[in-house]
Amino acid sequence: MSFLRRLGSTYARIWRIYRAWAPSLLLLALIVFLPLGLLNSLTMDIELDSLNFTSGIKLAAFVLAVGAVTATGLIGEVFFSGAIAISLTYPRGEGPPSLREIARRLNYGRLIAVDLAFVAMVAVGLLLGVIPGVLAFVWLALAGPVVELEERTARGALARSMRLVKGNFWLVFWVLVPIQVFGDALGHLLAALVHDLFGHTFLATWLAEAATDFALSPFFAVAAVLLTIELIGQRDGEAPPLHSAPVPA
Repeated sequence: MSFLRRLGSTYARIWRIYRAWAPSLLLLALIVFLPLGLLNSLTMDIELDSLNFTSGIKLAAFVLAVGAVTATGLIGEVFFSGAIAISLTYPRGEGPPSLREIARRLNYGRLIAVDLAFVAMVAVGLLLGVIPGVLAFVWLALAGPVVELEERTARGALARSMRLVKGNFWLVFWVLVPIQVFGDALGHLLAALVHDLFGHTFLATWLAEAATDFALSPFFAVAAVLLTIELIGQRDGEAPPLHSAPVPA
């Protein structure tokens, strides 16, 4: 299969899974990203023009602010991908896990550690330039699902993500990066519309950020889980079962 056909097939599968699981995915996204939207909105309210800095210091502050905004926008993506991995890979013969069961099974400490490490590495990469930031994003983006699918430690999950991406970098790049970029662009557009309607208030920023994550983060999470399972199967010869739609026990 050519690369373009494989890429198109992957996007088609992501959309089918997203559509079939939408109710439970969106409910879980609401629970996770409503509070995280509060954190993201804090970084978006930075106004550098009001700071009395010299031009050189202001430029450095601007770079740091852009890195902070971009990085905090990624907070929760890895954690949420881990939660979605539990939802989509329950044992055959059993029904889809409830929110309570997902909450009970999540490896909170490992997922939070991976999430923070992922955000920190991407932020450092972005401070060095766009390319290092994108490289960190692609190589480490599968760590969240790996934590739940393979019960690995935070360090082991990050290393495993790099091994899975190796040899499949462009597939992971052309699946996850466009989704993230589109989500960021839509988020800025939605924030602008909300501010036009309700003014530049903190509440408006929070709602716009949470609404964007609520709508698009499940799509990113499904993509990350699907890629992780596919690449595990490609590398090891077998992989956890992936349910394309909720199947009752």
